[in-house]
Amino acid sequence: MPDSPKPSPGRLAIKVDVDTLMGLKQGVPALLEILNNRGIRASFFVALGPDNSGRAIFRVFSQRGFWEKMWRTRAPALYGLRTLLYGLLLPAPLICQAAGEVLPRVTAAGHELGLHGWDHVNWHDRLGKMTRETVAREVNWAQQAFINLMGHPARAYAAPGWQATLTSREVLAEAGFLYASDTRGTSPYLPRFGHRISSLLEIPTTLPTLDELLGFNGCTPEDFNALILHRLQTDKPQVLTIHAELEGGAFREAFARLLDRCLAKGVTFFRLEDWARELLTQPRALPSAPVFQGRLPGRAGTVTRQGVLEG
Repeated sequence: MPDSPKPSPGRLAIKVDVDTLMGLKQGVPALLEILNNRGIRASFFVALGPDNSGRAIFRVFSQRGFWEKMWRTRAPALYGLRTLLYGLLLPAPLICQAAGEVLPRVTAAGHELGLHGWDHVNWHDRLGKMTRETVAREVNWAQQAFINLMGHPARAYAAPGWQATLTSREVLAEAGFLYASDTRGTSPYLPRFGHRISSLLEIPTTLPTLDELLGFNGCTPEDFNALILHRLQTDKPQVLTIHAELEGGAFREAFARLLDRCLAKGVTFFRLEDWARELLTQPRALPSAPVFQGRLPGRAGTVTRQGVLEG
């Protein structure tokens, strides 16, 4: 009998979300060291407005599972008291004011750099209630801060909390972004909101995140790494979102071990922008898919999720 085919080592994009001032100042440098030492290029997305992390506490009244997730992941210890008081009992610092020394290091090392919004908490919690004018203002403020720091506009946008609406997608398309990574799903597509299809390419996060599964049914960082490695045994490219505050903080050693195990198995790493440019050479081949608000295991509240692909 012929030998059974060996499983594919997989292709993986590392998407780094930077939500907070702490994540920028401490997490990003730590991640740059980990990635650069291994010759891996990733895609970083940075929130540049006020760090209002303390206001996230009000999710306890609106998002089922929020308090359980905070307790399970030991968020106060991971983020620190100061971060959890920003915008609540302490003034919210502007992240962009501390980004001038950090962000140029990201692009100098060959990593992609995009936007993760302006006010992360505001977009995450209130996008569905925002007017078009407010959404455009959030995007424009973030883009202008990026231009002031980098000398050119960002080409990609990743929505805070995986929250997207038809309005937000239209604003991003009009702003000239190459692609967005706003949703959770299985593969690239054009999102459909009711009868209207967004013209902006979407590359969703395809894998679960550490903060979702940590402690869920006893999941440890090593259990999480094993799950990711198992999910990589496919020819379909995968997108893993990590957080500068976690994988660049308390879990940086576990993240480094994941990368080492991926490299040992022959996993190929790529940047989202490079994949987007490849996909956009044949725009008519891009499928569409409806989107909906849905829950994910271990995650508080809902996120914007990809439905079944349409031709």
